[in-house]
Amino acid sequence: MEKSTPKAVKELLVGHGLRLKKRFGQNFLIDDGILKKIMRTAALDEDTLVIEIGPGLGSLTRYLFDAAGHVLAIEIDDNLVEVLEETFGDVKNLTLLHEDVLKVDLDEEIEKLDKSYGKVVVVANLPYYITTPFITNCLEKSERIDRYVLMVQLEVARRLTARPSTKDYNALSVFIHYHTEAEFCFRVPREVFIPKPEVGSAVINLKVKDRHDVPRETSGFHAFIRNAFAQRRKTLVNNLHSAYGVDKVETGDFLEKMGYDRNIRAERIEPDGLVDLAREFFAMNTDVPRENKGRR
Repeated sequence: MEKSTPKAVKELLVGHGLRLKKRFGQNFLIDDGILKKIMRTAALDEDTLVIEIGPGLGSLTRYLFDAAGHVLAIEIDDNLVEVLEETFGDVKNLTLLHEDVLKVDLDEEIEKLDKSYGKVVVVANLPYYITTPFITNCLEKSERIDRYVLMVQLEVARRLTARPSTKDYNALSVFIHYHTEAEFCFRVPREVFIPKPEVGSAVINLKVKDRHDVPRETSGFHAFIRNAFAQRRKTLVNNLHSAYGVDKVETGDFLEKMGYDRNIRAERIEPDGLVDLAREFFAMNTDVPRENKGRR
């Protein structure tokens, strides 16, 4: 497949007797213009190790190994692994791993390559169903990945890159901005995929912050931000009261002491500010559980 045209993709699918599997969220990119824009965003060189998640038929893969020092491509679908092995079996700077990426220790796989690279970049057209668990798991656990260039669902891209006082800013936004410098790069129309997805997509760029530049995370911080955003129309005082049972008046006094209006909502507070609030909140309320129910 020289170019990612609809005809080339269809011929490859038919030629190998492949059927798309909805459970894996398979939508193949068929526009070389979009692929090239992803590559410009990724800004790869020979000193870069690329980790590609879900290479599919290899449309993006061929661009990646031409530009990077090495590509570690992780594919869960048995049938697609066979196609990739047949297509790229002779490529020296490509390692194909047949695994579920959510069960893979990426830092361990990087070590197995037994070669050091100046930077490690994840470049992927992520299946929508694994977007949040993949990103949060990597940011919490990996010490080797420097950047993520990801195509994700448009709505999710907006949340991941949202800033305070916007409608998309939520607990997940705070988590992302706590760990990375997040950038919304460009939208991707539905028409450039086979099959055409029900929603639009977008490419985002997440540059992992130097750990020395990140405020020390307090125990219970992730639960704190989930609870802080539990009900957007409620004030932070009311959300913390509902989650932890703390006194509303005392919590309001606490917020004013920290420099905030007692009726402020979480959506108006910067990520670093929420880190400070969580730390001081637990210091003031030593009897409340550090981990609590809630969702990002």
